[in-house]
Amino acid sequence: MSTVPDELDPWWSTGLQDPLAEVRRGTWVVMPVLDEAGVVGGVVRGVRAVFPNVVVVDDGSSDDSAARAAAAGALVVRHLVNRGQGAALQTGTEFALARGAARIAHFDADGQHDPADLLRLAAAVAAGECEIALGDRFANSASSVPPARRVLIRLAVLFHRAVSGARLHDVHNGLRVLSRRAAESIEITADRMAHASELVDLVVRSGLTYREIPVTLRYTDYSRAKGQRWSASGEVLLHYLMGRIFR
Repeated sequence: MSTVPDELDPWWSTGLQDPLAEVRRGTWVVMPVLDEAGVVGGVVRGVRAVFPNVVVVDDGSSDDSAARAAAAGALVVRHLVNRGQGAALQTGTEFALARGAARIAHFDADGQHDPADLLRLAAAVAAGECEIALGDRFANSASSVPPARRVLIRLAVLFHRAVSGARLHDVHNGLRVLSRRAAESIEITADRMAHASELVDLVVRSGLTYREIPVTLRYTDYSRAKGQRWSASGEVLLHYLMGRIFR
């Protein structure tokens, strides 16, 4: 897994001053984790090679995910019971903001994201190009999106354009960066997987500037097994619609 963009190799290898030092230090990476003991250590180490501040929110794991994340250098916050990915992201965001984070990044623990992509998103937010940077897997031909997943995401894109007016090419991508102002103004209330749809609504309604940036997702047998299934889509949609009604 790449950890830095190719154009940064000169300072990286020769010890020259890091042009993105503040971006790295000021961006706190929030990583929800549920039973990821087999991969979380390696994912945390890869992210920490680029971003020193990684917050793993162990969402009631039954394995030793928390211990492995801590051993890899992450700050670990634990939910005693499983509350869902949305709740884990909100917990990690509040933890990082309380410690002075300038930006909040979301990063999945299953190994399908690249820290180099996250650096590009964080740099765009830090430079003031947008308040919220969202990963777009379809803008990068290197992302080999499985056909069934591609159809499901395309349907979700059309749904969100109709319901919230979101002009996005990719939704439910777990790679995002929010400025401090955006993170403070956007509160995730959908605890489980409906949080991704809720977040799209919140981004659009916030009035803050947002943009999509091409990213590469690596689909492995492991990440496919952990991913969202068609059979669960109806439940996610129901939770999302109920959230819109009672919000």
